[in-house]
Formats: sequence, C-alpha cells, structure tokens
Amino acid sequence: MMYSSRRKPVLYFTKEDSRARAQVSLSTEQSNLSGLLLRMLPRRCSIFKLFCSLIVLGIFSVVWLHYNCRINSSQSSSDDALVHKSCQDDTDNPAWGPHKIAIVVPFRERFEELMTFVPHMHAFLNKKKIRHKILVINQIDHFRFNRASLINVGFLESGNDTDYLAMHDVDLLPQNEQLDYGYPEKGPFHVASPELHPLYHYSSYVGGILLLTKQHFELCNGMSNRFWGWGREDDEFYRRITAAGLQLYRPTGIETGYKTFRHIHDPAWRKRDQKRVSRQKQEQFKIDKEGGLKNLKYRVVSKSELTIDGVHCIIINILLECDLNETPWCVIN
Repeated sequence: MMYSSRRKPVLYFTKEDSRARAQVSLSTEQSNLSGLLLRMLPRRCSIFKLFCSLIVLGIFSVVWLHYNCRINSSQSSSDDALVHKSCQDDTDNPAWGPHKIAIVVPFRERFEELMTFVPHMHAFLNKKKIRHKILVINQIDHFRFNRASLINVGFLESGNDTDYLAMHDVDLLPQNEQLDYGYPEKGPFHVASPELHPLYHYSSYVGGILLLTKQHFELCNGMSNRFWGWGREDDEFYRRITAAGLQLYRPTGIETGYKTFRHIHDPAWRKRDQKRVSRQKQEQFKIDKEGGLKNLKYRVVSKSELTIDGVHCIIINILLECDLNETPWCVIN
C-alpha cells in the first residue's frame, strides 16, 4: 500500500536570505520614495530644484543603509557570541562547580582507539556535569614508548584552568555512571581499581585510570622517567604515593564487577613492547628517588585541536629526551 503526502513544502531561510529580502524591501521603499518626491515636484520644475531633490534622496538612502548595516552587524555578532558560548559551555560550564579535570592520555599511534575514546569520555563526563578538557600527549620521537614521562608532560602542559588530572589509558572506557570522576580532595582516587579492572587484579595496582589533585601529583614529584617500554611504571608510582604519606581511595558500592569498563585494546593487532634489554630487568624493580618532574626533558613540537564527532581535544606532539648512559634501554638495538 502506498501513501502520498500532501503537506505543503516548507522553506528554510538563512541569514543571507533574510538580508536579500531586506535589500529588496529597501529598493522598493527607495523607488516609492523617489516617485513620491517626483509627484511632489511641480510640472514646471527647474533643474536646480530637481538636483536638490536628488541630493535629499541620496542622503536619505545613505542614512538608511548605514542604519540597516548596523542592525545586521549587531545581530551577526550576537549570533557568533552565542555559538562561542555554547561551545565553551559544552565542556566548561561554571555552573557545574569550581573544579576542572585534565584528562591526560599518553598516546602513540592508536588513532582507532582515540576515535572511540574522545566522544565516549566527553559524553560520560558531561552527563556527570564535570568540567573537563582532554589532552592527548603524543610521543613522536624514535625512542620506546614512555607512558610515565608522557603523563608528566601532560601535567606540566595542562594549564592553570584545571586543578586535578586523570592519568587515563586510551583503551579503557568507563561504562558505569556511578563511577566517581570528581575532585579527589582527600587523596589519589583509583577509578580502575583491581576489583573492577577487566585484566589487572593485584592489590598495589594503580594503573588504568587514576585521579589526583595537582598538589598531590607534585608532592610525588610526578612519575619516574626511567620506564621505557610497557609496564612497571604504575607499580613504582604506588610506592611514591605511599612515600608521600597519601592515602589511596577506590570506588565502593559498584556492582558491575569486571564489566565496569570496556577494554578496547586488541593485543593481536597491536602488541605491547614488553622487551627487557640491557640492565632494564634489574632496574625496573628499584625505586627512583630523584627522577620525575624535576629531571623530565622534552620539547613540544606542536599543539593543535582535533575534533572527533563534534568533540574537541588537544593534541600535543612532543619529543622526549633520553640519556643513553642512564637508561640505555630507551632504544632497542
């Protein structure tokens, strides 16, 4: 059975359409005014009187056009301000509270996961009314991946508009809205706790997603820069938290268990760099008492804004430096 629609077509007008109609209206009014002035003139009119009439008409037209342009300019500026305000409120609404989180994502060549991560986290945090900005710290040098150093860079580049940060893996997506991403005033808050993380369940695990105030992160001197390749930097940071006298907090009352997060990493497609070279195997279990924010060396190559499904994030391309005498395992010969 076929149905036909008899609804009348609807016309949608843009600003340009409105301005065109205004110009047509203006031309019509000017023509009417010209006719009126000509009719007001006597049949026997001197050239001088006709010239004066045309001057009056010209002045009136200039005044009218100036007034009309001011109205259009004012409306356009008002519309642009509203658009800018709506974009700003999308992630940074002051009504949501005084605190703002920097989502620090250590990153290298995982764009498929980033395409999922950014829109998901934006929607998740907006639903919880948490002011945020997403910083993707992209390592573009030729050294092995250094997650801890990238998090240190994210802390230093996060700006004065944020007061706490989330050390956040790009492949771990929160699924339970009861998870707390609020300001961790009392101490570091491990969102991806061992009871909830789909893979890692040992008691000293603090990886995946960890929230800290900037004061607490600085109190720990950040993370150690000695961990090139995958793994162990979180375990060393757990010792730093303890040494700084901070109490670690974790979620309570979450009943979704290991389904609390969606882990989107595909190990078959993207293998982790778990090689241990030189004396790295012995050094990885030692506490780095001096390294961290104080001896971090890097260079920012560029900063740019990336939009994914209408959501903005900031990409910071950086080059890390490696002292081959101190950590020769930053490269694999």
